[in-house]
Amino acid sequence: MKLVEEVKKQSSKWIKTKDAEYSNFYWQDGYGIFSINPTQIDVVIKYIENQHEHHEEKSFQDEFRSFLKKYKIEYDERYVWD
Repeated sequence: MKLVEEVKKQSSKWIKTKDAEYSNFYWQDGYGIFSINPTQIDVVIKYIENQHEHHEEKSFQDEFRSFLKKYKIEYDERYVWD
């Protein structure tokens, strides 16, 4: 938990130095972590590069719910979103 907290804090500070358009950048309060098979790294990189377009078709919330369902993770909708 502390590692994720520190990564979020430092990456927020870093991105704000990149351009004025990011001055109001912040991470949401929570987080979800999923591991991947190392053979799928190229797929994940491509996904990240096209994430904006991807989320025009499927919302982040719907995609996150799909991950939770796929990996059989029980959750309460009241506690998942900010």
